Amino acid sequence: MRALTEAEVRDSFVNATEAELERLEPPWWFGATLWESLDYLGWVDPALPERGYLVSETSFGVVGVILRLPKNRPHGRRALCNLCWTQHPGQGALLMVARRAGKAGLNHNTVGTYICADLACSLYLRGLRRSVGGGRMPETLDQDARIHRLGENVEDFLARVVDSDAPRLA
Repeated sequence: MRALTEAEVRDSFVNATEAELERLEPPWWFGATLWESLDYLGWVDPALPERGYLVSETSFGVVGVILRLPKNRPHGRRALCNLCWTQHPGQGALLMVARRAGKAGLNHNTVGTYICADLACSLYLRGLRRSVGGGRMPETLDQDARIHRLGENVEDFLARVVDSDAPRLA
């Protein structure tokens, strides 16, 4: 992923209200981001742990979405991230929901999928972070193909937020 400025990140959000944009704080580590290790920028708001942010370069521009994380998080089960296919125990992958952009969002329409709770899919795929008690699903794809698939899955998810007629994640 190319390095984004704070202004680009702020301007990318398609499902945020003016009030949400005013409260948006980039992650504390934003200035030290290793962009070459990321396929998208994602973080959980430390002040509001039920809110996350995901920003990615797509074929339709830089797109950012505000995510809602569950308040009551399930325990004692495994979950699979639908973006990077990393398996996590307990609360490691959560159903995150994004309000759709535009009129659909004003009508309270949302899109959801299971995503790594720390929004660190890129790091799991590159072996820079490990899922304790979980891990990568066995597959024959090499790392480059898995990274490409992550990019496609992120773009598909964001397309569903931006356009209600966009295809669902596979």
